[in-house]
Amino acid sequence: MKRYYTSLTLLAASISMASCSSVQNTPIPASRAITQQVQISQPHKLIRTAWRPPRNTRASANRPQIQRAVHHSIQQRNTPRLPRLSYNELRHIGDKIFNNESGGDKEKLVHWNDNENFASMGIGHWTWYPAGRKARFGNTFPQLLSYMEANNVKLPNWLREAKHRGAPWQSKAEQDRARNGRQIQQLTRILYETRDLQAKFILQRAERAIPRLVKAAPANQRRNVIRNIESLMNTAGGRYALIDYINFKGEGLRMNGGYKRQNWGVLQVLIAMRPAHQGPQALNEFANAARYILERRVRNSPKSRNEARWLPGWNNRINTYRNPWV
Repeated sequence: MKRYYTSLTLLAASISMASCSSVQNTPIPASRAITQQVQISQPHKLIRTAWRPPRNTRASANRPQIQRAVHHSIQQRNTPRLPRLSYNELRHIGDKIFNNESGGDKEKLVHWNDNENFASMGIGHWTWYPAGRKARFGNTFPQLLSYMEANNVKLPNWLREAKHRGAPWQSKAEQDRARNGRQIQQLTRILYETRDLQAKFILQRAERAIPRLVKAAPANQRRNVIRNIESLMNTAGGRYALIDYINFKGEGLRMNGGYKRQNWGVLQVLIAMRPAHQGPQALNEFANAARYILERRVRNSPKSRNEARWLPGWNNRINTYRNPWV
């Protein structure tokens, strides 16, 4: 198994080759048209799909010849054949994540979603809790601010202090009232001008996650996880799908986390994903598995949370993974 961890470590290193130069203050290019959008006539109802993950991937793969070929490839090689992540692809990934989280709207770089008790910052909508509030979903925006400072971004004094204290606003209403004030306008400008740097921050999270995903996977699923990561990383658009989902729903390293001890991170998606060759098939299998995992989350969630209302948006986002846009 040692060679598998070595393989994934080298995989993570290969995608870190992208370098981010200073951000040009130019408009973000419009995303290409998204295909295969979900048509929903009754969005309040839980969406069901015909696809379900196999109980035993090895026994039920519908393409055994593909499975044998991928398995043999991993057995014979100590390192996967991986292309480098170019600067243009990194920037495109950042733009698509910005579009997914905020519709590409500059004013939503400093945001507060309805019915949440934390602010959402930047292209990745990183969480930022006010002082003294329990950070149930992690307090991730201060990490981005530290990363910016390490990359020579000069932060105003109030923001450096708030990085340690917590968000300056206690509620969505308070943030909305301060929308035209100096602090939010200043922060919006910083976040807009550092979009490329934020994309690199997202990429580095994915780099760190890859070997952890393999380590956290059940022993009988590790080869499957490695195969699926490799297929995605060698597919145009596959790296976007993997990186975006990690930013979207996390790594899922705690197998028993989540509702009813069933987590919904990228690890659970990779385990549920059917083996596939690189290319459009890998994109579709990843999207199918992601949709299943999020539908399972909704079925497991407390009814009082009404999480089914989020499925249409989640599924639209997942469908962007099917389009090899590079």
